[in-house]
Amino acid sequence: MANHTTDPAQPSTGLSDLSAGSWALDATRSSVEIKHKSMWGLATIRAAFTKLSGEGEIGPDGSAHGTLTIEAASILSKQAKLDTHLRSADFFDVERYPTFTFTATDVVADSAGFAEVTGRLTVLGTTRPLTFTARATAIGPNDVTLSGEVAIDRNDFGMGWNKAGMIKGLTTVTLATHFTRR
Repeated sequence: MANHTTDPAQPSTGLSDLSAGSWALDATRSSVEIKHKSMWGLATIRAAFTKLSGEGEIGPDGSAHGTLTIEAASILSKQAKLDTHLRSADFFDVERYPTFTFTATDVVADSAGFAEVTGRLTVLGTTRPLTFTARATAIGPNDVTLSGEVAIDRNDFGMGWNKAGMIKGLTTVTLATHFTRR
């Protein structure tokens, strides 16, 4: 796991001390947002997915795994024409691929409130490995919020549409996932 700096004025979140059991995603308190440079880097497209589901499991030995499922058609950018285009076959092809899934195969937490999350992301029927660092931004005996940011190359998932080369760089995915004990 990567070294992290923590604010000494902030108490440890004790993420690695969460007890074993089943956890369910609270979609009303969770978010998945994307941003990507467009117009040759002059504008940033921002959108959020509004329909999420998921679950997790912490084993007696502290091992953890889980899934996060995103309904692709739930993307909202607050621009109707853009939303329609993002849902089309040029991008998310929601008719053929209604969901994206991230399966966390291993979550290794530390006492400073960070977790190294390793798993597989499936988008448009293509699965790729994905690892990122999450931080516990809220924690209690029966709930935890893990937040993180990860850069995704949309071309890795077959999203190659790029009229006149106007889309540049990687897509940034920002997530805040709130889980409650079942």
